[in-house]
Amino acid sequence: MNNSIYPCLVLKGKVAEAADFYLDVFGEGKVVHTSPFVILLALSGQNLMLLNDGPSSLPNPAISFMVISESPEETEAYWNKLIVKGKALMPLDSYDWSSKYGWVADQYGVSWQLYTGGRNSGNQKFCPTLMFTGTGAGKAAEAIQFYTSLFPQSTLEGIMKYAEEDGDITGFVKHGQFKINNFTIMAMDSSAAHGFSFNEAVSLVVNCDTQAEIDMYWEQLSANGGKEVACGWLTDRYGISWQVVPGELGKLLTDPEKGERAIQALMKMKKLVIADLENARPCILSLYFADYQ
Repeated sequence: MNNSIYPCLVLKGKVAEAADFYLDVFGEGKVVHTSPFVILLALSGQNLMLLNDGPSSLPNPAISFMVISESPEETEAYWNKLIVKGKALMPLDSYDWSSKYGWVADQYGVSWQLYTGGRNSGNQKFCPTLMFTGTGAGKAAEAIQFYTSLFPQSTLEGIMKYAEEDGDITGFVKHGQFKINNFTIMAMDSSAAHGFSFNEAVSLVVNCDTQAEIDMYWEQLSANGGKEVACGWLTDRYGISWQVVPGELGKLLTDPEKGERAIQALMKMKKLVIADLENARPCILSLYFADYQ
């Protein structure tokens, strides 16, 4: 399974219970790394980071996770656990596009679209789904083009537009699917007044092999209205949050002989510089990278 890109959820004070909850809901999973600040899970081989510190924003349906089930019974089993203390956004039912589908926000506010159908070509069970709303409505196609032009091993797998009878603006993206670095993401537009938009509570982590790769992603993702944040975090022009980090960050920051100095350097950084991290040890935004590969 390709884990060069994977999601991170900010769940302050709840990461331990959330980790147990998601392992129970989805089965096929394990804890890859744990610390007071972060728990890294592998669910069906895919990394999911749960962060115990960071931004104050809360998860919302602007980024949900499409969960691909192979049977209606599997979909219903997920639903029955996720709905406990959660909220139905679209009821579990039979729809034109799926024999059993439901959209649910769980007890932590994380949104899941449960879809019955065969796995996609990359055998990816969990697919982040981006909903472009508010001032971002109508920008899904543009964003897909931007991401697929930026990342290697990218493909546009399909875009379906709203028709006049669909109840939204004709020509907006009803459903789009694409890959960046062989990682499947979905996207859609919605002109409805949802009252939410992208925020830092759900971000995408990008592991980089070289400083040149970090520099390139950092420059391109933060350009044209994006924002540099801190410790490898940035927000792109569409409001989506990314963490651009070295793939070897865990090893760099857990070297027992080089420890104390670089933590201060790291906390002062926005873009991460590998050479300046060679003497580092873990901190809030680095502990979770240790031993995850």
